[in-house]
Amino acid sequence: MAAMSSALDKNYLKIPCSEIQLGVRFSAPVFFDDGKNMFLAERKTAKQYHIDALKRWKIPYLLSFGHKIDSENLTLDENFDDVAEVEELEEI
Repeated sequence: MAAMSSALDKNYLKIPCSEIQLGVRFSAPVFFDDGKNMFLAERKTAKQYHIDALKRWKIPYLLSFGHKIDSENLTLDENFDDVAEVEELEEI
């Protein structure tokens, strides 16, 4: 219990897991409820496997110093991890 209260003492924003939806991003890393183990890196998109893990592990909330990023205001550089993987090209 001491670890949990010390994590909350660090001015983390408490994020209900219901707010973690497909494609959501945050301006700072998002941590599990212990405040130590990272769930999602800064500006990385939440994928379906992230959402499934939260449900499977019954995580009630996450913690972050950041805020949710509006996907409409992302620059092209911030979308680089959304590109589908390309197969290796054959030499002509």
